[in-house]
Amino acid sequence: MRKRNYRFVAAGLFLIAVAAVFFAAMLGLAPQSNDPAQMLKVAGQAAGVATGVGVAIGLIGLIGRKSA
Repeated sequence: MRKRNYRFVAAGLFLIAVAAVFFAAMLGLAPQSNDPAQMLKVAGQAAGVATGVGVAIGLIGLIGRKSA
């Protein structure tokens, strides 16, 4: 039987939420930028990487580890 690690799951969900908030904040700042398209491209890539890492951490936590 595997024991789930809910701390990893919570950390993954938190990272996904932070990435969404970061991208939403960058949407608000884009009109003031000299190149809004490039700014949102970079912000989207950063948010996508953070979301991917959060999903990976969450899945690792759900898979868990073998209990003795």
